[in-house]
Amino acid sequence: MRKKLLLPYVLLVILLLVACSGPGGFKADFEYQIAPFEFTNQHNEQVSLDDLKGQVWLSQFVFTNCTSVCPPMMVNMVDIQAKLAEEGVEDYKIISFSVDPEVDTPEVFQEYLDMFDPQDQDKWEMLTGYTMEDISKFALESFKAIVIDDPNSDQVTHGVQFSLVNQQGQIVKMYNGVDDVPYEKIVKDMKALIKAGA
Repeated sequence: MRKKLLLPYVLLVILLLVACSGPGGFKADFEYQIAPFEFTNQHNEQVSLDDLKGQVWLSQFVFTNCTSVCPPMMVNMVDIQAKLAEEGVEDYKIISFSVDPEVDTPEVFQEYLDMFDPQDQDKWEMLTGYTMEDISKFALESFKAIVIDDPNSDQVTHGVQFSLVNQQGQIVKMYNGVDDVPYEKIVKDMKALIKAGA
């Protein structure tokens, strides 16, 4: 008799837990809307926010003359892509925004990507073709990230997070892109987000 009385309560708790976890088991940390953009990729093609709608993507801010954080960020992103491939995840993009657009022409950005030899370059959009002022404003307003040019060197101070973006063009999670990168969590979150939007 007691077991019969407990069953409805157990079912109710399970239902509440499922409801709280959101569709597909994905729960956003926040929903920062990305401002509309149209930038140039490594193939000299225009890529806009609208072009990326409907897809999950992982983004970063890097530049080719970077002597500190960018090479490890690129290596870490390539490693994430390899882990996604191992899990059979295919419906996503990797977006890299240059924070040194005067130097990072499409051709230079393509050469930079080649250096890291990612498993599938078709997933990568290396974006440039704007002014330093534009990317500084865009990074701060959309990604809550700083981009500050150093007038005394060829280096740029910038955020080092990887940002996970949903199918509606909203940033829903951020991760450290340099140290202690949570590879398994990123892959798990991307799989859940893709499933939630399917």
